[in-house]
Amino acid sequence: MAFDTSTLKFDDNGLIPCIAQQDGTGEVLMMAWMNADAVTKTIETGRVTYWSRSRQSFWIKGETSGHTQKLIDLRLDCDNDCLLAIVDQVGAACHTNRRSCFYTSISGEEPVELMKPMT
Repeated sequence: MAFDTSTLKFDDNGLIPCIAQQDGTGEVLMMAWMNADAVTKTIETGRVTYWSRSRQSFWIKGETSGHTQKLIDLRLDCDNDCLLAIVDQVGAACHTNRRSCFYTSISGEEPVELMKPMT
């Protein structure tokens, strides 16, 4: 029996944020959006599938780049309005070719780049 996505709290556009985190290390990799069908596809296939707001279509992480996300676990937060995908990330998670999308620190006076693109 498949997970009942009607228990999730989607926004007015039918989307829910999903944070991807590396299995084992806890490294936060990225955030993207899912709709109900993307959640279902992710659970059924084990390949993390997001919804592209700009293209209005599904995108399976790594389908074109080869930088795949294998689903280890999909978790729901306490308010049912955010997902956490525990993944095995191969290669860069960010479209800038960095391991993580969260590569800039803004804690000081000026932003600081914490990691360079992968080679």
